[in-house]
Amino acid sequence: MIVIKNVNLTIRKTVILHNINVNFERGKIHGLIGRNGNGKTMLMKCICGFVKPSFGEIFVDGKRIGKDLDFPKNTGIIIETPGFIPYYSGYKNLKLLADLNGKINAEHVRAAMTKVGLDPNLKRSVKKYSLGMRQRLGLAQAIMEDPDLLILDEPMNGLDKDGVLDMRKYLLDLKESGKTILIASHSAEDIDVLCDTVCEMDKGKLIKIR
Repeated sequence: MIVIKNVNLTIRKTVILHNINVNFERGKIHGLIGRNGNGKTMLMKCICGFVKPSFGEIFVDGKRIGKDLDFPKNTGIIIETPGFIPYYSGYKNLKLLADLNGKINAEHVRAAMTKVGLDPNLKRSVKKYSLGMRQRLGLAQAIMEDPDLLILDEPMNGLDKDGVLDMRKYLLDLKESGKTILIASHSAEDIDVLCDTVCEMDKGKLIKIR
């Protein structure tokens, strides 16, 4: 599903990604590990079309990102801290986003929030959400249009123990339904429990572990 060929990225003479070559197969959970600043998030941004590589090619479902498509179709994303309008409720934020594409209705939004453990009827503004609630809302936004591909940068960030367990189960259920998931995490346990393949990023280079 995702094919990355000879991808390099240099910003202000600093090498961010160095000769990345990897394929991520459909219907599996693929893990990226590594310390902060080693290229995980930037590689995800390149796959999403948010950053253009200095050299190399990225294909999603046979379409070249930045040439055939600006952004991969049917993709849900959490990269860095999810951004929402702070004085709107979680539901209102998601409904506004859903209305932009017009693919789903209010019931789909409510169902996505419920799946990640949020109450769609909660009137509390997002600025009063805990970090864990914001993270759940970000995941609800990523899944609400039923994408085939999920790209998730530290999706467990801010979740308590029960929240982490719930999220792991949900991601495994998504895989069983045929979804492809690329996940970056600092947690070795998350990676071990969830991932079919694991790659380590170190100083912009990628090493496949399993």
